[in-house]
Amino acid sequence: MRKARVPPWLSRHLIAHGVPSPLEPILHPSPWRLRLIGLSLLLGNPLFGWIWSSWLVQPYESPWLRGLMSALGGVLMLPPVISDLSSPVTRVIVPVITWIELPFFFSWMYLNNAGGAAWLSSMCAMILIYYHLTDWRIATAGTVSGALVAWGLLNWLPHQSVPLAGLANLANLGAVDAVVIAFSWGCAILLGLSSANLRREHLAHTLTTIGIMAHELRTPLSTAALIGDAIQLEIERQPDLPRAQQFEKLAVRLHGLVRHMNHQIDTQIANAKLLQLPRYDQRILASKLVNEVTSNYPFQSTRQRECVQVLIRTDFVFRASFTQFSQVLDNMIKNALHSLMAADSKYPLGALRIEVGVARNRGRIVVADDGMGIDPALQAKIFKPFFSSNRGTGHGLGLAFCQQVVQSAGGRIQVKSEFAVGAIFTIDLPLAGS
Repeated sequence: MRKARVPPWLSRHLIAHGVPSPLEPILHPSPWRLRLIGLSLLLGNPLFGWIWSSWLVQPYESPWLRGLMSALGGVLMLPPVISDLSSPVTRVIVPVITWIELPFFFSWMYLNNAGGAAWLSSMCAMILIYYHLTDWRIATAGTVSGALVAWGLLNWLPHQSVPLAGLANLANLGAVDAVVIAFSWGCAILLGLSSANLRREHLAHTLTTIGIMAHELRTPLSTAALIGDAIQLEIERQPDLPRAQQFEKLAVRLHGLVRHMNHQIDTQIANAKLLQLPRYDQRILASKLVNEVTSNYPFQSTRQRECVQVLIRTDFVFRASFTQFSQVLDNMIKNALHSLMAADSKYPLGALRIEVGVARNRGRIVVADDGMGIDPALQAKIFKPFFSSNRGTGHGLGLAFCQQVVQSAGGRIQVKSEFAVGAIFTIDLPLAGS
C-alpha cells in the first residue's frame, strides 16, 4: 500500500529548518491558565444564558445545556486535571472539553438561533479563541467536526417547541454570515500557522546554537588533554622529578575531567537534535542497555559509582535506537546525581536505583533516587523544552529530549516525586515482537 503524500505547501508549514512541528493539544499549559479558562466557562455560561433568555432575548436558549457547559468548565479546575498537565489523561480531557465548549456548542447555538448578529459575532470570537487555546491543526479539525456534529444532531433530534434551523433553514443564514465566518476562520488559521512557525523557528535556532557551542568546546578540551599527555610524558622521562606523584595524579585527574566534559558535550549535542531525531528499529535488550550505560558513565568519584544499584527483575526487548536510549539514561543518571548532590547525600548504596522489569505486557525501566525531588508545581513543566528546575545551570533540554526519544519508540515517560524525598522516573515501552 502506498503511503499518502503530504502536499508541498503543507509540508513547508509543518517542517522548517529540518525541525518538525510538534503537536501541542494545550498551548502554553499552566495550572493557572486552565483555572482561568475553567472559571470563565463555569461563570460565563449561566451569565450569558440569563442575558440571552431574559435581557437580550434570542429565539433559542437552553438552561440545561448551559448547566452542562458550566459543569464541564468546573472539570477543568479539578486538581486531578491541573496537577499533571503532561499526563495523557489531561492531554485528552482538556481538548475534548474545549471541543465541546467551543466549536460544538457555539455551532449548535448558532444554528438553533438561525444566525443573527449576536451569534454571528459569537461564532467569530469562538473561532479566534479556539485557535489561541490549541494547536492550529487540532483547531481546524475541531471547528469542522464541531459544526458537522451540531448540524447532524440538529436534523436527527425530534422537533422541539422552539423551531430548529435544520437543512431547510441553513440557506437562510445568508451569504453574509458565511463570508464573515470564513474571514474569521481564515484569520485564525493564519495566526495559528504564524504562531506555530515562530515557536518552531525559535526552538530550531536555539538548538542549533547549543549544538555549535557544544562542538566549539571540543577545542579547549583537546588542548587540556594534550597538556595532560605532556605532563605524563615528562614524568616518564624524569621519574625522579620532585612531586612527580602529585603531578601524575593531577594529569590523571585532568584526563578524567576531559573525558567527563566530552561525555557531557555528547549529551548536549544529542539534546540539540531534540526535534530532528530519526527513528530507528533496532532490537534492544534492556539489561544490556542499562549495564553498558552505567559501566561507561563518567562518575566523579568511586563513591558515586558505588551508590548505583541495578536491578534486573525481568529482562525484555524493545525497538528503538540504542544510541538515543543511552543518551536518555545518561541524562537521567546525571539529573539523579545532581539531585543527590543538592541533598548533601553521602551516596549510600542504592541511593540511585535503576530497575528493569515487565508489567502488564509492557517493559519498564525505572530510575529512582533519594535526592531533593521535584516540587509538585513544577512536575507538569519538566518535559517542556527550555524549562529547568535547576535554574542555575540547567538548560531545560535533557528531559524534553528523553520524552521525545521515548515517545518515538511508542513509549511513555512519567515522574512521581515529592520535594526533599526523591524522584521516580518510569519509562514504559512496548515489547518487541519476535
